[in-house]
Amino acid sequence: MIRTIKAVGVLTGLAIGLSFGSFASAELAPGFDAALASDARPAEEKARDVSRKPAEVLNFVGIGDGMDVLEIFAGAGWYTEVLSAAVGSSGSVLAQNAPRFEERIGDAARARAIRLGNVEIRFAEVPDLGVSGEYEAAFTALNLHDNANRGDEAGMAFLNGIYAALAPGGVLGLIDHVGVAGQDNAQLHRMEKATAIEMLERTGFVVEAESDILMNAADDHTLHMRDDSIRFNTDRMLIRARKPE
Repeated sequence: MIRTIKAVGVLTGLAIGLSFGSFASAELAPGFDAALASDARPAEEKARDVSRKPAEVLNFVGIGDGMDVLEIFAGAGWYTEVLSAAVGSSGSVLAQNAPRFEERIGDAARARAIRLGNVEIRFAEVPDLGVSGEYEAAFTALNLHDNANRGDEAGMAFLNGIYAALAPGGVLGLIDHVGVAGQDNAQLHRMEKATAIEMLERTGFVVEAESDILMNAADDHTLHMRDDSIRFNTDRMLIRARKPE
């Protein structure tokens, strides 16, 4: 569903400006905090809120009450739950996963969607979602590196699919594990921030800002992102980009 995207001309939030103009003005839905504290939400997911800072992240991106959001590669659903709470009952979340994951997580994903009430689960590749220019926001966390590290063509196809699904003026929030030059980032499941920004701009996105909200100085970028010492708490880039109107 396409809605008018409100714009303002002042950058707010914890951010390092890159190249930006107007951006979405959104507030988290009433009851956001209560939804995340709900007894129905798994305790192990609540425990990650300290490092993942859901309210700060979504305020930075500009996702909030009443918005229709496309979540790309939703995985097990931690961000699905957070996005659902952010957009509230008047908004919606389409949570996408590749078909190869349906057998493993399909039942749990659909059960979560039923519980939340404003989430649709779809197992399809991004180009096969059947949406074009419909979403005012998209969000993807810890996924670009997997595509980019398979080669430029795969990385660009991933971003091009997101770009096509967004309405003109739509915003993309992107999170990924930070990698540095000189390391085997493909093996470590990381990528350089400069590479992510370059790919976004090549896709056609305007990169508005990046944030250090998810920075972890204790991560020296030499360990695999699943190493026990940094698992669920790697140093992470957070980028807000926009499809031009």
